[in-house]
Amino acid sequence: MIIRSAAIHRLATSLARRHSTSSAVRNRLAAPCVISSTADDRRTPSTIISTRKYRDVISITTNTNSMMALQSPHRRHLSTAAATSAPSTPSAPPAQQITSFPSLIIGPKHQLSPQGSFAEAQAAFLEPPMETVENLLDQLIDLKVGIVAHYYMDVELQGVLHAVKRRQMELLRQQKLNDEQQQQHANDDGGTQRRIPEYPLVAIADSLKMGDDAVQMCSKNNINSIICLGVDFMSESVSAIMGRNGYPHVPVYRATTKHIGCSLAESAEGDNYKAWLYKSAGGGGGGAASSSSEKEKKKSSLHVVYINTSLETKAISSSIMPTITCTSSNVLQTILQASAQIGPEELQICYGPDTYMGENLVSLLDAVLSSGWSDDRIKSDLHPKHDRSTIRALRNNMNVYPSGNCVVHHMFGHSVVETVLKDYADAYVTAHLEVPGEMFQIALRKSLVDEGVVGSTSNILNFIEQKVEEAAKKMTTTDSKPAVGVDSDEKTRLKFILGTEAGMVTSIVRSVQDILDSNACQNVEAEIIFPVSSEAVMGVDNEGDSKDGTSSAMLEVVPGVAGGEGCSTAGGCATCPFMKMNDLDAVHDILDMIGHSSSTGNKEWQLLSKHLPPNRLAGKVINGRDAIDFGTEPIVFMREFMKEKRLSDALVERVKQGRTN
Repeated sequence: MIIRSAAIHRLATSLARRHSTSSAVRNRLAAPCVISSTADDRRTPSTIISTRKYRDVISITTNTNSMMALQSPHRRHLSTAAATSAPSTPSAPPAQQITSFPSLIIGPKHQLSPQGSFAEAQAAFLEPPMETVENLLDQLIDLKVGIVAHYYMDVELQGVLHAVKRRQMELLRQQKLNDEQQQQHANDDGGTQRRIPEYPLVAIADSLKMGDDAVQMCSKNNINSIICLGVDFMSESVSAIMGRNGYPHVPVYRATTKHIGCSLAESAEGDNYKAWLYKSAGGGGGGAASSSSEKEKKKSSLHVVYINTSLETKAISSSIMPTITCTSSNVLQTILQASAQIGPEELQICYGPDTYMGENLVSLLDAVLSSGWSDDRIKSDLHPKHDRSTIRALRNNMNVYPSGNCVVHHMFGHSVVETVLKDYADAYVTAHLEVPGEMFQIALRKSLVDEGVVGSTSNILNFIEQKVEEAAKKMTTTDSKPAVGVDSDEKTRLKFILGTEAGMVTSIVRSVQDILDSNACQNVEAEIIFPVSSEAVMGVDNEGDSKDGTSSAMLEVVPGVAGGEGCSTAGGCATCPFMKMNDLDAVHDILDMIGHSSSTGNKEWQLLSKHLPPNRLAGKVINGRDAIDFGTEPIVFMREFMKEKRLSDALVERVKQGRTN
């Protein structure tokens, strides 16, 4: 219905047949955003423009003539007055009432039109300088290093990484043409030319595929090391997946020696989560609509844990209750299949730690029942082994952890929802499964008529690609001319509310541009709308003097209470401050250390060792079993499910017997 895997896409289609910065600030800005740097920085100016830019201060200066100007200086070059001024109590600027959201319009011939300062920040680094791209690619090839990065990376970093991958593929195509020509002329270059690796040295993906791509880089490119750009549990997971696939000797390096946390993953690492699991394993029940008599009846229990958790969480969970991991793409099919195989009346599904995602799954099942779906429709469009009675039983036996959420998706609260409903009725609405219920419900309703999607980052990207492709083909003939009945000057603009982390925009821009290019389409645009909350920035009042000596009031709009872009005092962020601990300088630093390690020896290796993933389970045993085995087993169970479309017999047996090992 909402997650665009094959079965769920059919469900949405059948239903369709039946039926931060504040924009108020943006609209008042008289001057464009000015980004400055100094020539003596260790990187080229184009490279260092946005280094740590999510900690920059955006200053809005209003003098006696009510003139306003916007500047975004690099934090390293802040004025002494700004840097030494005493902090003020955070308060939301009066101009932050949401009237519209910032957006980025993607047009033909790679045209980009950012609307608002938040969008300007996202668009500023989508086309990196070629020198930066070539230098990074050279290092990756020469040092035999691969990079796996999450979709939510810093936009500058993503822009460079996308360009590096694109450039590698261009050189690879040229290399193949040269090889063919040499074969035709029996010309052997003696193997002196540098070879371009067959598999991309850069992969930008979700957390699960990052590990898969790292394995492929090892297998096909014979690389010596991996740089993992994400939060700590991602580098830990990538390392574990590589170890399981025969590459435990290939080191995985994080971007920083500091802890890169994740609010969602850490919500499962405390005593509360363990207590919830123990209580759930002890008696069964506690589901969405369980009665006291149902709770007294012992049920088999299966823990479905979101993959965005640490290996330690997975290990401890597995020692308490049989556990399988899931992604936002496969979670619905996971619970449906588990219920079908083990029995919906007998099985309690304990889902955690993402409370929003769990509650949204319950809402989804409610929607199937309340909308009057017949048994036949459920079997054909949802799952062949389910009907109304089994869906009801599954819904009633869902036990959702009540206290976990992602700081990014928590941002999409009431003020955002009101604006979406009031001002964006004509827009497609996309929402990650982790977003709060109100935003989810909008996207869910839209998905029923094929005007929205709820799912993973990949699902959202695929939906946008599909809609742009459809529009491009509709507006253009096979010979690249406007279709019959289409005015050559007519423009079609597709609007998409991006209900997830703003860092995804880089991948979206590249995909949309490729689609418009491949269709030679000149009259379709895609507008990516960032639903930034009115709490996405905070205001700090400072006194200052203007250049002409007149008194001015300084209203510093700080992108986030803790230096994270678009964070609110309520705890949500438009972009993830943890992900932004990865930056381009850090990548260069790691590559420099790898390059020097062969000549300088132990000193560089000691520095690099501090960038290795956390290894909290090394040498530990749980219930007489190796803790790392316990931690990776839920991932193996998920892999088997994804391959065979059913839970493994070993997992089903454990669930029925109530055993964890």
